[in-house]
Amino acid sequence: MNSRYALTAALCSALALGACSSTRLGGPPVRGAAAAPITEAPPVEAVPSGPVEASPLPPIAGAPIAPGMTAPPAGGTEIAGLPPAPPPPTIGGPAPAPAPAPTSRTAMVGNWSVQTSGGSCRVQLSSTPALDLYRASASGCSNQDLSKVNAWDYRDGEVYLYQTGGSVTARLRGSSSSLSGVLAKSGAPLSLTR
Repeated sequence: MNSRYALTAALCSALALGACSSTRLGGPPVRGAAAAPITEAPPVEAVPSGPVEASPLPPIAGAPIAPGMTAPPAGGTEIAGLPPAPPPPTIGGPAPAPAPAPTSRTAMVGNWSVQTSGGSCRVQLSSTPALDLYRASASGCSNQDLSKVNAWDYRDGEVYLYQTGGSVTARLRGSSSSLSGVLAKSGAPLSLTR
């Protein structure tokens, strides 16, 4: 039995000595040979932010106004780079028919002729998937952004052209035979026709 008490006393002594050098008791921190040095993170400063303003988006050109909504005031509803919305129809006159929007992505697949202020070229929109987008290719485009087009997508009635790296090259709207929009970087207008 004495050896059992001696072993217990030795363990208690070792634990007591270990606790004395613990950081919880004010002693220096105990670290193993392979432990990483302790470093403090630099303080983080709060970044001031300005006030957040919200306003409803203007309706899409040619789209009917939903019940309960009011028409936007004349002027001031243009989006940078896009053509202004047509004026509302006059009372008693016939309303212009909006361009029919394609109903699916498959209506956009095929070869397109591209017209920009810098000239013309060709873009092919494929139905072959490329991750979460679809493959596209451009040929003869003098515009650097258009020449890098390698993917496209159709969302919410709009065609998005993407270039290598995933950035949006252009955003277009229209029908399955004619699209118009702007280049993302420069805001220059472009149109695609069959």
